[in-house]
Order: sequence, then C-alpha cells, then structure tokens
Amino acid sequence: MKIIDKTPLLDQKGEISFSARIQGTLKYGLSWFSDLEAQKFVVTLLDRTLEKGYVLIRNFTLPGSDIVIPIILIGPFGIQVILITKVKGIFEAKGDQWNTVSNGRSQPAGINLIGRVSQYSRALQKYLQFHKIENPGQIEPVLISTDPGAHIESMRPAARVVQSDAIKQFAASLSQARPVLRPEQVYEIAERIVNPHPPKSPEMEAEVAFQKPAMPPPPVSRSQAIFNSEQTPFDPKDLGFAFEDDGQ
Repeated sequence: MKIIDKTPLLDQKGEISFSARIQGTLKYGLSWFSDLEAQKFVVTLLDRTLEKGYVLIRNFTLPGSDIVIPIILIGPFGIQVILITKVKGIFEAKGDQWNTVSNGRSQPAGINLIGRVSQYSRALQKYLQFHKIENPGQIEPVLISTDPGAHIESMRPAARVVQSDAIKQFAASLSQARPVLRPEQVYEIAERIVNPHPPKSPEMEAEVAFQKPAMPPPPVSRSQAIFNSEQTPFDPKDLGFAFEDDGQ
C-alpha cells in the first residue's frame, strides 16, 4: 500500500519534535498527538493487509481551510474517509446520531463522531467535484474505535462503525470487496487529490460547451444537489464545520 503522509508539522524524518508537538496541541487540541498515535496503529494494520493497488492519504488539509481529513483510503473498492477514535465507554451509533449510554439511558455525546466523519466525506466529495476528479461511487464514511474499552451499539448508522476487535477483519474485507476502480485509476485519483489540476476557466468551459452538442443533465439526488460544486467555488467554510476539542 502506498502511504502519502500529509500530517502537519512532521519533520524531514517523518517525526514530530517536542516543539512541534506543543504547537500542534495548541492549534488542534489536547488529543491531537494521541490521535496521531491511534492513527499509526490502524495504518500499520491496513498496510500489513493491503498491498499494491491501494493508496492511503493521511491528514490531508483541504486547501484554503483548517479542515484536516484524517485518512483517505483509495482502493479497487472505491474511496473511504476514515476517522479514528480512542474513546472509552458505551456508545450508541443510531442513524446520524452518536450517543453515550449510561444506566440504560442514551444522550447525545459532546461531539457527534458519526456526524463528523460524514461531514469529512461530504467535504471530500465536494472537493472531488470541484476539481472534476471522477469517482464512480459514493465516498463511504468509516468510524474506527481503537480502544478495547469502547462498546458501540450500531443501529443502521450513517457511517460504517468498526470496533477494535474487528479492525483486522475490516482490512481483510476491503481486499475482498467488488472492484470498481482499476489500479491506475486509484493512483490517478490519489495524485489528483494531493495535486489537483487547476479548474478550467469560464472561457474554457464555454468553448468546450460550444464544441459539444448540448445534452440534458442527468437527474441528481438531493444530497448531490446540495454539494454540487460546479456552480460555486469550493469553499470548505460553507460546510458549517465547528470542530472543538473534545478530549477524544
């Protein structure tokens, strides 16, 4: 598996110095460094299972924003956005809700991890659309819990939920999934994400439209319409992200 590490504040050796750790903690929150360690654990497991034809982009910052997408995994199966958490306790993933469970009662958690990874996925989808990077399917959001002390009850969650004892099985399932991308497409998509081609100017778009016969646009879903970025410039601020340090 090819790994493209875009983690902020890495030195030339791919490590984070003590001063960089302090800087990162001040900018990204108290859990920033420990989150990176949890990422390493999962990335290592994925790397052992997935060989050629897979690309993992780690901590990619969307241009023009402070939004850092933790893991973008691209393979024959398509594209996934993965958020790794090390929370402990009993949780409930129900639809787009992320709840804590105590004494048999559930209540919304301080940070909705299901909602967050779903937002990451939509942000990347909009980024792909804006840069005209073709993706044959929808980006799948995945939430991975690395702490054995976390128990998650899943009830048709909006994101795929993987608990600590199922990470290896999750990695194996990816290699067995029905392929929708060829290896060359996987590498091209990864390259375009990290080094996007500049979007065409309105003049160039008009010239292309003049040369081609007009075709009726295909019907789009409501979610596609919301994130149709060809009408307006890509602006991550429009997504309404409100990331606060939750200590998780």
